[in-house]
Amino acid sequence: MKKIYLLFLLVTLLAGCKSDSLPSIDDISTGEVVITLTGLDGQAADFTVQLRNMQTNSIFTAQTNAEGMAEFRTTPGLYEASATGGYASEGVAYNFNGTSGQITVRTNQTQQVTITMKSIRTSQLVIKELYNGGCLADDGTTKMQCDKYIVLYNNSAQPATLSNLCFGFLTPYNAQATNSNYNAKGRLTYEAEGFTPVLDGIWYFPASLDVAPYSQVVVNIHGAIDNTQAYSQSVNFAHEEYYCMYDPESGYNNTRYYPTPSSVIPSSHYLRAYRWSQSNAWPLSVASPALLVFQTHDISPALYAANMDNAWYDGGEVRQTKQCMKVPNEWIVDAIEVFASGYKDSSKKRLTADIDAGYVWLTNYQGHSLYRNVDQSATEALPENEGKLVYGYSLGVDGTTDPSGIDAEASIRQGAHIVYQDTNNSTNDFHERQICGLRPK
Repeated sequence: MKKIYLLFLLVTLLAGCKSDSLPSIDDISTGEVVITLTGLDGQAADFTVQLRNMQTNSIFTAQTNAEGMAEFRTTPGLYEASATGGYASEGVAYNFNGTSGQITVRTNQTQQVTITMKSIRTSQLVIKELYNGGCLADDGTTKMQCDKYIVLYNNSAQPATLSNLCFGFLTPYNAQATNSNYNAKGRLTYEAEGFTPVLDGIWYFPASLDVAPYSQVVVNIHGAIDNTQAYSQSVNFAHEEYYCMYDPESGYNNTRYYPTPSSVIPSSHYLRAYRWSQSNAWPLSVASPALLVFQTHDISPALYAANMDNAWYDGGEVRQTKQCMKVPNEWIVDAIEVFASGYKDSSKKRLTADIDAGYVWLTNYQGHSLYRNVDQSATEALPENEGKLVYGYSLGVDGTTDPSGIDAEASIRQGAHIVYQDTNNSTNDFHERQICGLRPK
Protein backbone atom coordinates (compact mmCIF):
# COMPACT_ATOMS: atom_id res chain seq x y z
CA MET A 1 0.00 0.00 0.00
CA LYS A 2 2.86 2.40 0.82
CA LYS A 3 4.46 1.89 -2.62
CA ILE A 4 1.14 2.49 -4.40
CA TYR A 5 0.58 5.75 -2.49
CA LEU A 6 4.10 6.98 -3.33
CA LEU A 7 3.57 6.23 -7.02
CA PHE A 8 0.26 8.16 -6.99
CA LEU A 9 1.94 11.13 -5.33
CA LEU A 10 4.73 11.21 -7.91
CA VAL A 11 2.27 11.03 -10.82
CA THR A 12 0.27 13.89 -9.31
CA LEU A 13 3.39 16.03 -8.94
CA LEU A 14 4.39 15.22 -12.50
CA ALA A 15 0.99 16.19 -13.92
CA GLY A 16 0.99 19.57 -12.21
CA CYS A 17 4.33 20.75 -13.65
CA LYS A 18 5.06 22.56 -16.90
CA SER A 19 6.87 20.63 -19.59
CA ASP A 20 10.07 22.61 -19.24
CA SER A 21 10.34 21.85 -15.52
CA LEU A 22 9.17 18.22 -15.28
CA PRO A 23 11.22 16.22 -12.78
CA SER A 24 13.19 13.24 -14.00
CA ILE A 25 11.63 10.19 -12.37
CA ASP A 26 13.28 6.99 -13.45
CA ASP A 27 10.61 4.66 -12.18
CA ILE A 28 7.76 6.28 -14.14
CA SER A 29 7.60 5.57 -17.88
CA THR A 30 7.03 8.54 -20.20
CA GLY A 31 6.54 9.26 -23.85
CA GLU A 32 7.42 12.20 -26.07
CA VAL A 33 5.15 14.51 -28.09
CA VAL A 34 6.65 16.70 -30.80
CA ILE A 35 4.18 19.34 -32.09
CA THR A 36 4.91 21.24 -35.30
CA LEU A 37 2.89 24.27 -36.36
CA THR A 38 2.16 24.80 -40.04
CA GLY A 39 0.37 27.54 -41.96
CA LEU A 40 2.55 30.32 -40.55
CA ASP A 41 3.58 32.82 -43.20
CA GLY A 42 6.23 34.52 -41.12
CA GLN A 43 7.70 34.19 -37.64
CA ALA A 44 7.28 30.69 -36.12
CA ALA A 45 9.09 31.10 -32.80
CA ASP A 46 7.53 31.84 -29.42
CA PHE A 47 4.03 30.55 -30.14
CA THR A 48 2.42 29.13 -27.01
CA VAL A 49 1.51 25.44 -27.21
CA GLN A 50 -0.54 23.74 -24.50
CA LEU A 51 -0.91 19.99 -24.03
CA ARG A 52 -3.84 18.91 -21.88
CA ASN A 53 -4.29 15.47 -20.31
CA MET A 54 -7.92 14.63 -21.00
CA GLN A 55 -8.18 12.33 -17.97
CA THR A 56 -6.57 14.52 -15.28
CA ASN A 57 -7.10 17.93 -16.95
CA SER A 58 -3.43 18.73 -16.25
CA ILE A 59 -1.95 21.27 -18.67
CA PHE A 60 1.65 21.49 -19.86
CA THR A 61 2.96 24.56 -21.68
CA ALA A 62 5.89 25.11 -24.05
CA GLN A 63 7.04 27.70 -26.58
CA THR A 64 7.88 26.91 -30.19
CA ASN A 65 11.40 27.22 -31.54
CA ALA A 66 12.36 29.01 -34.74
CA GLU A 67 11.05 26.07 -36.79
CA GLY A 68 7.66 26.19 -35.10
CA MET A 69 8.25 23.07 -33.00
CA ALA A 70 7.46 22.39 -29.35
CA GLU A 71 8.46 19.24 -27.46
CA PHE A 72 6.84 17.58 -24.44
CA ARG A 73 7.74 14.51 -22.33
CA THR A 74 4.90 13.27 -20.22
CA THR A 75 3.11 10.22 -18.89
CA PRO A 76 1.10 7.94 -21.20
CA GLY A 77 -2.50 8.85 -21.84
CA LEU A 78 -4.91 10.68 -24.07
CA TYR A 79 -4.17 14.37 -24.74
CA GLU A 80 -5.30 17.33 -26.80
CA ALA A 81 -3.20 20.31 -27.88
CA SER A 82 -3.82 23.94 -28.72
CA ALA A 83 -1.54 26.65 -30.05
CA THR A 84 -1.86 30.42 -30.09
CA GLY A 85 0.34 33.34 -30.97
CA GLY A 86 1.02 36.08 -33.42
CA TYR A 87 3.31 38.72 -34.71
CA ALA A 88 3.04 42.21 -36.17
CA SER A 89 4.54 43.87 -39.23
CA GLU A 90 3.99 47.38 -40.59
CA GLY A 91 0.90 47.98 -38.50
CA VAL A 92 -0.79 44.68 -39.29
CA ALA A 93 -1.35 42.13 -36.53
CA TYR A 94 -1.35 38.47 -37.56
CA ASN A 95 -3.01 36.31 -34.90
CA PHE A 96 -3.02 32.52 -35.22
CA ASN A 97 -4.67 29.64 -33.43
CA GLY A 98 -5.00 25.92 -33.97
CA THR A 99 -5.96 22.73 -32.18
CA SER A 100 -5.39 18.98 -32.35
CA GLY A 101 -7.32 16.34 -30.40
CA GLN A 102 -6.97 12.63 -29.61
CA ILE A 103 -3.19 12.56 -29.15
CA THR A 104 -2.17 9.23 -27.67
CA VAL A 105 1.07 9.23 -25.67
CA ARG A 106 2.70 5.80 -25.28
CA THR A 107 5.60 4.69 -23.15
CA ASN A 108 9.02 5.27 -24.73
CA GLN A 109 7.50 6.39 -28.04
CA THR A 110 7.58 9.72 -29.88
CA GLN A 111 4.29 11.02 -31.22
CA GLN A 112 4.61 13.50 -34.10
CA VAL A 113 1.69 15.97 -34.25
CA THR A 114 1.04 18.69 -36.82
CA ILE A 115 -1.26 21.61 -36.04
CA THR A 116 -2.45 23.69 -38.97
CA MET A 117 -2.75 27.27 -37.78
CA LYS A 118 -5.59 29.55 -38.85
CA SER A 119 -4.86 33.24 -39.15
CA ILE A 120 -6.82 36.41 -38.52
CA ARG A 121 -5.35 39.55 -40.11
CA THR A 122 -6.28 42.77 -38.35
CA SER A 123 -4.91 46.28 -38.24
CA GLN A 124 -2.91 46.95 -35.12
CA LEU A 125 -3.67 50.64 -35.32
CA VAL A 126 -7.25 51.87 -35.12
CA ILE A 127 -8.95 55.22 -34.85
CA LYS A 128 -9.87 55.36 -31.19
CA GLU A 129 -11.46 58.81 -31.23
CA LEU A 130 -12.23 61.63 -33.64
CA TYR A 131 -13.00 65.13 -32.39
CA ASN A 132 -13.85 67.35 -35.35
CA GLY A 133 -17.15 69.03 -34.46
CA GLY A 134 -15.84 71.90 -32.33
CA CYS A 135 -17.57 73.50 -29.37
CA LEU A 136 -19.33 76.68 -28.29
CA ALA A 137 -17.54 79.63 -26.79
CA ASP A 138 -18.23 80.57 -23.20
CA ASP A 139 -20.87 83.05 -24.35
CA GLY A 140 -22.90 80.10 -25.62
CA THR A 141 -23.30 81.45 -29.16
CA THR A 142 -19.90 81.81 -30.86
CA LYS A 143 -18.66 78.61 -32.46
CA MET A 144 -15.13 77.27 -32.10
CA GLN A 145 -14.01 74.87 -34.87
CA CYS A 146 -10.22 75.17 -34.90
CA ASP A 147 -9.44 72.55 -32.25
CA LYS A 148 -9.80 69.20 -34.00
CA TYR A 149 -7.89 66.04 -33.13
CA ILE A 150 -7.67 62.32 -33.79
CA VAL A 151 -6.45 59.59 -31.45
CA LEU A 152 -4.77 56.50 -32.90
CA TYR A 153 -4.50 53.37 -30.75
CA ASN A 154 -2.48 50.16 -30.86
CA ASN A 155 -5.29 47.65 -30.38
CA SER A 156 -2.96 44.69 -29.92
CA ALA A 157 -0.50 43.11 -27.51
CA GLN A 158 2.42 43.57 -29.93
CA PRO A 159 4.40 46.78 -30.51
CA ALA A 160 3.37 48.57 -33.71
CA THR A 161 5.78 50.24 -36.13
CA LEU A 162 4.30 52.05 -39.11
CA SER A 163 6.20 53.85 -41.83
CA ASN A 164 4.81 56.52 -44.18
CA LEU A 165 1.59 56.83 -42.17
CA CYS A 166 -0.85 59.35 -43.64
CA PHE A 167 -4.23 61.04 -43.17
CA GLY A 168 -6.68 61.97 -45.89
CA PHE A 169 -10.40 62.63 -46.31
CA LEU A 170 -12.86 61.82 -49.06
CA THR A 171 -14.93 63.92 -51.40
CA PRO A 172 -17.38 65.51 -50.92
CA TYR A 173 -16.38 67.36 -47.74
CA ASN A 174 -19.80 66.71 -46.16
CA ALA A 175 -21.89 63.56 -46.44
CA GLN A 176 -25.03 65.58 -47.20
CA ALA A 177 -23.45 67.48 -50.10
CA THR A 178 -24.10 66.57 -53.73
CA ASN A 179 -22.14 63.44 -54.56
CA SER A 180 -21.41 63.05 -58.27
CA ASN A 181 -19.63 59.73 -57.87
CA TYR A 182 -22.66 57.45 -57.88
CA ASN A 183 -23.54 55.61 -61.08
CA ALA A 184 -26.98 54.74 -62.44
CA LYS A 185 -27.06 51.58 -60.32
CA GLY A 186 -26.54 53.56 -57.14
CA ARG A 187 -22.96 52.42 -56.64
CA LEU A 188 -19.85 54.52 -56.13
CA THR A 189 -17.92 54.67 -59.38
CA TYR A 190 -14.63 53.77 -57.71
CA GLU A 191 -16.07 50.80 -55.79
CA ALA A 192 -14.77 48.22 -58.26
CA GLU A 193 -11.49 50.03 -58.95
CA GLY A 194 -9.61 49.01 -55.80
CA PHE A 195 -8.83 52.53 -54.60
CA THR A 196 -10.31 55.27 -52.43
CA PRO A 197 -10.00 58.94 -53.52
CA VAL A 198 -8.83 61.59 -51.06
CA LEU A 199 -9.34 65.29 -51.66
CA ASP A 200 -7.31 68.50 -51.27
CA GLY A 201 -4.10 67.18 -49.64
CA ILE A 202 -2.62 64.71 -47.19
CA TRP A 203 -0.74 64.84 -43.89
CA TYR A 204 1.91 62.33 -42.91
CA PHE A 205 4.37 61.49 -40.13
CA PRO A 206 7.92 62.48 -41.13
CA ALA A 207 9.38 59.32 -39.58
CA SER A 208 8.24 55.84 -38.63
CA LEU A 209 5.75 55.81 -35.80
CA ASP A 210 6.26 53.39 -32.90
CA VAL A 211 3.28 52.67 -30.66
CA ALA A 212 3.49 50.42 -27.61
CA PRO A 213 0.82 47.75 -27.02
CA TYR A 214 -2.51 49.17 -25.82
CA SER A 215 -1.18 52.73 -26.13
CA GLN A 216 -2.40 55.79 -28.00
CA VAL A 217 -1.04 58.63 -30.12
CA VAL A 218 -2.81 61.99 -30.04
CA VAL A 219 -2.62 64.01 -33.27
CA ASN A 220 -3.82 67.59 -33.25
CA ILE A 221 -5.39 68.56 -36.58
CA HIS A 222 -5.98 72.27 -35.95
CA GLY A 223 -4.90 74.52 -33.09
CA ALA A 224 -1.96 72.84 -31.33
CA ILE A 225 -2.14 75.17 -28.31
CA ASP A 226 -4.00 75.39 -25.02
CA ASN A 227 -7.36 76.34 -26.48
CA THR A 228 -9.01 76.32 -23.04
CA GLN A 229 -7.45 79.71 -22.29
CA ALA A 230 -10.00 81.30 -24.64
CA TYR A 231 -12.64 78.54 -24.80
CA SER A 232 -13.16 76.62 -21.57
CA GLN A 233 -15.06 73.82 -23.36
CA SER A 234 -12.21 73.22 -25.82
CA VAL A 235 -9.04 71.14 -25.53
CA ASN A 236 -5.57 71.77 -24.16
CA PHE A 237 -2.98 70.44 -26.62
CA ALA A 238 0.05 71.74 -24.73
CA HIS A 239 1.50 68.30 -24.13
CA GLU A 240 4.98 67.07 -24.97
CA GLU A 241 3.74 63.66 -26.16
CA TYR A 242 1.19 65.01 -28.62
CA TYR A 243 1.72 65.31 -32.37
CA CYS A 244 0.32 68.07 -34.55
CA MET A 245 -0.33 68.92 -38.18
CA TYR A 246 1.88 71.95 -38.76
CA ASP A 247 3.66 72.66 -42.04
CA PRO A 248 3.18 76.28 -43.22
CA GLU A 249 5.55 75.75 -46.16
CA SER A 250 3.07 73.27 -47.65
CA GLY A 251 0.57 76.08 -48.23
CA TYR A 252 -1.57 75.13 -45.25
CA ASN A 253 -0.62 78.32 -43.46
CA ASN A 254 -3.86 79.94 -42.22
CA THR A 255 -2.82 81.07 -38.73
CA ARG A 256 -6.36 80.82 -37.43
CA TYR A 257 -6.14 77.06 -37.92
CA TYR A 258 -2.37 76.78 -37.48
CA PRO A 259 -1.10 79.07 -34.73
CA THR A 260 2.49 78.36 -33.74
CA PRO A 261 2.25 75.10 -31.78
CA SER A 262 2.74 75.08 -28.03
CA SER A 263 6.42 75.23 -27.14
CA VAL A 264 6.16 71.92 -25.25
CA ILE A 265 5.43 70.03 -28.48
CA PRO A 266 8.79 69.09 -30.04
CA SER A 267 9.27 69.99 -33.69
CA SER A 268 9.97 66.30 -34.38
CA HIS A 269 6.26 65.79 -33.67
CA TYR A 270 5.16 68.12 -36.47
CA LEU A 271 3.46 66.24 -39.29
CA ARG A 272 4.20 67.22 -42.89
CA ALA A 273 1.69 67.93 -45.64
CA TYR A 274 1.42 67.63 -49.38
CA ARG A 275 -1.22 69.95 -50.84
CA TRP A 276 -2.43 69.94 -54.46
CA SER A 277 -5.36 72.33 -53.94
CA GLN A 278 -5.52 76.07 -53.25
CA SER A 279 -6.80 75.69 -49.67
CA ASN A 280 -4.83 77.49 -46.98
CA ALA A 281 -6.05 75.06 -44.30
CA TRP A 282 -6.81 71.36 -44.52
CA PRO A 283 -10.61 71.48 -44.83
CA LEU A 284 -11.62 68.49 -42.73
CA SER A 285 -15.36 68.85 -42.27
CA VAL A 286 -16.64 70.11 -38.93
CA ALA A 287 -19.91 68.27 -39.60
CA SER A 288 -19.50 64.98 -41.48
CA PRO A 289 -16.08 63.93 -42.79
CA ALA A 290 -15.00 60.56 -44.13
CA LEU A 291 -11.50 60.20 -42.70
CA LEU A 292 -8.84 57.77 -43.85
CA VAL A 293 -5.61 56.54 -42.23
CA PHE A 294 -3.25 54.82 -44.66
CA GLN A 295 0.36 53.98 -45.47
CA THR A 296 2.22 54.51 -48.72
CA HIS A 297 4.66 51.75 -47.70
CA ASP A 298 7.75 51.74 -49.95
CA ILE A 299 7.27 55.19 -51.50
CA SER A 300 7.29 58.49 -49.68
CA PRO A 301 3.85 60.13 -49.34
CA ALA A 302 5.01 63.30 -51.08
CA LEU A 303 6.43 61.43 -54.08
CA TYR A 304 3.29 59.36 -54.43
CA ALA A 305 1.02 62.40 -54.22
CA ALA A 306 3.12 64.36 -56.72
CA ASN A 307 2.79 61.65 -59.36
CA MET A 308 -0.11 62.64 -61.61
CA ASP A 309 -0.60 59.00 -62.56
CA ASN A 310 -2.17 58.71 -59.11
CA ALA A 311 -4.65 61.54 -59.69
CA TRP A 312 -8.39 61.06 -59.99
CA TYR A 313 -11.12 63.65 -60.47
CA ASP A 314 -14.28 64.03 -58.44
CA GLY A 315 -17.30 63.53 -60.70
CA GLY A 316 -15.02 63.19 -63.73
CA GLU A 317 -14.36 66.96 -63.86
CA VAL A 318 -10.69 67.45 -64.75
CA ARG A 319 -9.87 70.62 -62.85
CA GLN A 320 -7.75 71.41 -59.83
CA THR A 321 -10.58 71.88 -57.35
CA LYS A 322 -11.82 68.38 -58.19
CA GLN A 323 -8.45 66.65 -58.09
CA CYS A 324 -8.11 63.70 -55.74
CA MET A 325 -5.37 61.18 -54.99
CA LYS A 326 -6.02 57.46 -55.41
CA VAL A 327 -5.22 55.44 -52.29
CA PRO A 328 -5.01 51.69 -52.99
CA ASN A 329 -7.43 49.95 -50.65
CA GLU A 330 -4.78 47.56 -49.40
CA TRP A 331 -2.91 50.57 -48.01
CA ILE A 332 -5.75 51.61 -45.75
CA VAL A 333 -5.14 51.12 -42.04
CA ASP A 334 -8.48 52.40 -40.74
CA ALA A 335 -11.33 54.73 -41.65
CA ILE A 336 -14.45 56.34 -40.22
CA GLU A 337 -17.56 57.66 -41.98
CA VAL A 338 -19.41 60.49 -40.21
CA PHE A 339 -22.93 61.75 -40.93
CA ALA A 340 -24.29 65.02 -39.50
CA SER A 341 -27.25 64.45 -37.18
CA GLY A 342 -29.22 67.27 -38.84
CA TYR A 343 -29.10 65.64 -42.29
CA LYS A 344 -30.42 62.14 -41.74
CA ASP A 345 -32.31 62.00 -45.04
CA SER A 346 -29.72 63.40 -47.43
CA SER A 347 -26.41 61.87 -46.29
CA LYS A 348 -24.65 59.41 -48.58
CA LYS A 349 -21.78 57.03 -48.06
CA ARG A 350 -18.36 57.87 -49.49
CA LEU A 351 -16.41 54.94 -48.11
CA THR A 352 -17.11 51.60 -49.76
CA ALA A 353 -18.44 48.72 -47.69
CA ASP A 354 -15.14 46.84 -47.65
CA ILE A 355 -13.50 49.84 -45.95
CA ASP A 356 -16.35 50.93 -43.68
CA ALA A 357 -19.80 49.38 -43.99
CA GLY A 358 -21.55 51.92 -41.77
CA TYR A 359 -21.53 55.47 -40.41
CA VAL A 360 -21.80 57.28 -37.09
CA TRP A 361 -23.90 60.37 -36.33
CA LEU A 362 -22.38 63.58 -34.96
CA THR A 363 -23.93 66.67 -33.43
CA ASN A 364 -21.29 69.34 -33.95
CA TYR A 365 -20.31 72.44 -31.94
CA GLN A 366 -21.24 70.68 -28.69
CA GLY A 367 -17.79 69.40 -27.68
CA HIS A 368 -18.83 65.87 -28.65
CA SER A 369 -16.48 63.31 -30.12
CA LEU A 370 -16.81 59.98 -31.89
CA TYR A 371 -15.41 57.27 -29.63
CA ARG A 372 -14.76 53.62 -30.43
CA ASN A 373 -16.72 51.01 -28.50
CA VAL A 374 -14.98 48.52 -26.24
CA ASP A 375 -14.74 44.86 -27.23
CA GLN A 376 -16.13 43.62 -23.94
CA SER A 377 -15.27 39.93 -24.16
CA ALA A 378 -11.71 40.53 -25.39
CA THR A 379 -11.08 43.20 -22.76
CA GLU A 380 -12.49 41.15 -19.90
CA ALA A 381 -10.44 38.15 -21.04
CA LEU A 382 -7.12 39.91 -20.43
CA PRO A 383 -5.86 38.57 -17.08
CA GLU A 384 -4.06 41.81 -16.26
CA ASN A 385 -7.41 43.64 -16.22
CA GLU A 386 -8.70 41.86 -13.12
CA GLY A 387 -10.05 44.48 -10.71
CA LYS A 388 -9.20 47.38 -13.04
CA LEU A 389 -12.24 47.70 -15.29
CA VAL A 390 -14.72 50.48 -14.50
CA TYR A 391 -18.35 49.90 -15.45
CA GLY A 392 -21.38 52.19 -15.63
CA TYR A 393 -20.39 54.24 -18.68
CA SER A 394 -22.91 57.03 -19.24
CA LEU A 395 -21.38 59.50 -21.68
CA GLY A 396 -23.30 58.50 -24.80
CA VAL A 397 -25.51 60.95 -26.71
CA ASP A 398 -29.25 60.51 -27.40
CA GLY A 399 -29.36 56.90 -26.34
CA THR A 400 -26.27 55.86 -28.32
CA THR A 401 -23.58 54.64 -26.00
CA ASP A 402 -20.96 51.96 -25.58
CA PRO A 403 -22.92 48.67 -25.40
CA SER A 404 -20.21 47.12 -23.22
CA GLY A 405 -20.95 49.48 -20.34
CA ILE A 406 -17.20 49.74 -19.73
CA ASP A 407 -15.86 53.24 -19.12
CA ALA A 408 -12.71 52.91 -21.22
CA GLU A 409 -11.01 56.14 -20.14
CA ALA A 410 -11.68 55.51 -16.43
CA SER A 411 -10.43 51.93 -16.81
CA ILE A 412 -7.24 53.09 -18.52
CA ARG A 413 -6.60 55.42 -15.59
CA GLN A 414 -6.85 52.34 -13.37
CA GLY A 415 -4.13 50.64 -15.43
CA ALA A 416 -6.39 48.45 -17.57
CA HIS A 417 -5.64 47.45 -21.14
CA ILE A 418 -8.57 48.10 -23.45
CA VAL A 419 -9.33 46.13 -26.60
CA TYR A 420 -11.60 48.15 -28.85
CA GLN A 421 -14.17 46.74 -31.24
CA ASP A 422 -13.09 46.69 -34.88
CA THR A 423 -15.62 45.33 -37.39
CA ASN A 424 -15.01 47.89 -40.17
CA ASN A 425 -18.49 49.25 -39.55
CA SER A 426 -18.67 52.68 -37.90
CA THR A 427 -22.31 52.12 -36.92
CA ASN A 428 -21.29 49.19 -34.73
CA ASP A 429 -17.85 50.39 -33.72
CA PHE A 430 -18.43 54.00 -32.62
CA HIS A 431 -20.77 56.09 -30.53
CA GLU A 432 -21.17 59.83 -30.05
CA ARG A 433 -19.57 60.84 -26.76
CA GLN A 434 -20.78 63.87 -24.81
CA ILE A 435 -17.35 64.96 -23.58
CA CYS A 436 -14.29 64.27 -25.72
CA GLY A 437 -11.75 61.96 -24.17
CA LEU A 438 -8.97 64.55 -23.83
CA ARG A 439 -11.09 66.64 -21.50
CA PRO A 440 -11.61 65.60 -17.88
CA LYS A 441 -15.08 64.25 -17.16
